[in-house]
Amino acid sequence: MVGGRPRQVPGKCWSRVTPTPAPSPTLALWSTEMAEALGLERTDKAGVVLGGGAPVAGMQPYAQRYGGHQFGNWAGQLGDGRAITLGEVETENGFLELQLKGAGRTPYSRTADGKAVLRSSIREYLCSEAMHHLGVPTTRALSLVTTGEQVVRDVLYNGNPAPEPGAVVCRVAPSFIRFGSFQIHMSDGHHQTLRTLVDHTVRHHFPDHDVSTDDGIIAWLTEVAETTATMIAHWMRVGFVHGVMNTDNMSIHGLTIDYGPYGWLEPFDVDWTPNTTDAGRRRYRYGNQPHIGAWNVARLLESMAPLLDDVSRLQPVLDHYMEYAMNAQSETWADKLGLGVLQESDEPLVNDLLTLLGASEVDMTIFFRLLCSVTKPDVGHFSDAFYEGREPSKTAWNAWLGRWWERVNEEPDRATMRKTNPKYVLRNWMAQLAIDSAEEHGDFSITEELHELLKRPYDEQPEHEEKWFQKRPEWARHRVGCSMLSCSS
Repeated sequence: MVGGRPRQVPGKCWSRVTPTPAPSPTLALWSTEMAEALGLERTDKAGVVLGGGAPVAGMQPYAQRYGGHQFGNWAGQLGDGRAITLGEVETENGFLELQLKGAGRTPYSRTADGKAVLRSSIREYLCSEAMHHLGVPTTRALSLVTTGEQVVRDVLYNGNPAPEPGAVVCRVAPSFIRFGSFQIHMSDGHHQTLRTLVDHTVRHHFPDHDVSTDDGIIAWLTEVAETTATMIAHWMRVGFVHGVMNTDNMSIHGLTIDYGPYGWLEPFDVDWTPNTTDAGRRRYRYGNQPHIGAWNVARLLESMAPLLDDVSRLQPVLDHYMEYAMNAQSETWADKLGLGVLQESDEPLVNDLLTLLGASEVDMTIFFRLLCSVTKPDVGHFSDAFYEGREPSKTAWNAWLGRWWERVNEEPDRATMRKTNPKYVLRNWMAQLAIDSAEEHGDFSITEELHELLKRPYDEQPEHEEKWFQKRPEWARHRVGCSMLSCSS
């Protein structure tokens, strides 16, 4: 293996690596949209290469080195333990990087095998593309290749490892540089390497900035803070919970990256996290995501201190993030409720809604989508959004609906609401149905169906309502993969 055994690689940004070829690669999923953007065609050879086979001419595969804070604690060197970048493709919209996830060991694999399993690969493939069409900044997915081998994983880290089918996803982004890419060099004291990486990152990905001065560094970091806040505001808008917002999972581009134990709110619960590893502290729960964004931005800012003459200038960047994030959240609520502009007097209206949503077991996606079509303040309009066993307080709900109806003068901005509140999202139980079919029967038709459905998440698509515009079924309430997920690949 080019790159050598897993080890510490101080002072470096990356290591050259050769992917491990899949024993029996089969190109199972292919994003036509992403392929067209890259100028690539679906061929048998593409399946071999994207399954970890011999790179084609021009590719110089490598794995990136980075560190990170995991669940609030510094973890030291981490790096691409199961991701290998093949290279870049020049497109009409700039250079895009192709990265294989699950193609074998790298110097950063530690004690792991560098492989990925089919269930997590389907989840990443579908979610990357679904998030893009929801309007959420994200990495993309090009392909999924089944490898024809079994990979052993302990799904819930509870001492029950079992073999699972392996797979490799090819994901796409301008780069996979993370907050932790800079943190590791600050931590190691390799300040010249830090400077080199900052110069490279800005020159290639932020060409409007000049980081040769304190002013330039602060301006660039301010943009990173804003794009991070914007990304998280979109998560909150659609009810997405990342599940593992470690600093090594934060993209310098403000893109959603590393789809592991993610999930969408179904019953509205600001304290919900899909990650079993976080079940005790709930650090990465839905309602805490904007605050964790601030914490992570603060760690990025700290890593830049050696490059500044005046480190006191970093605090205003964090303050700006907080204000920017708060404004983004306000704009989100104004759009979701069709208010036009959120006024200061609207704060009780929003807070009272959050209280009602939390007190009733009500499906977030269905509730807000049905709100788009309200013609009078009647909670009966939302009967399909409430889960059985938690009957809503008709008096309280109708009182709130009446206040909202009066606030919008009986004419909510329905066009904005329908563009803000999706009808279809990738619920965990939906992804699990696709996984079950693929694992048990080698049938990817449900995956393909969901891929197509989620390309138009704001459209009515009445032909899919009965099947996919539904609350979580009872069988998924406590099922692993639906209500419980881990960081296991």
